[in-house]
Amino acid sequence: MTGTAGSALRLTIFVGENDVWRHKPLYSEIVHRAHRAGLAGASVFHGMEGFGASSLIHTSRLLSLSEDLPVAIVIVDTEEKVRAFLPELDELVTQGLAVLDECEVALSRPPLRPRGETTGADREEDA
Repeated sequence: MTGTAGSALRLTIFVGENDVWRHKPLYSEIVHRAHRAGLAGASVFHGMEGFGASSLIHTSRLLSLSEDLPVAIVIVDTEEKVRAFLPELDELVTQGLAVLDECEVALSRPPLRPRGETTGADREEDA
């Protein structure tokens, strides 16, 4: 990879796999809302072991503790778009952790753009 696509903001949300929102997995609700909000993308990663505020270690190695393993939802987009999405999390996440960190995007296909900014390719697709 040569060059960079620019600076961005990474939002990582840590929840439990058993956390729900209206009978639906919480991680799925977050991904769907991120999609509706027009964010560049969201990925869900399933943890094999971890602990949170309860200090109880959850692990996939022991059947008795393999419930409610950690899940991380990672979203990367422009700072403006990620920060605009944060109020959604206030409504959804009652137990968990959300972390913001600046990052540099080395490769982005298609490139990340501030809200409302279009390229010639976008205008051709809309025609």
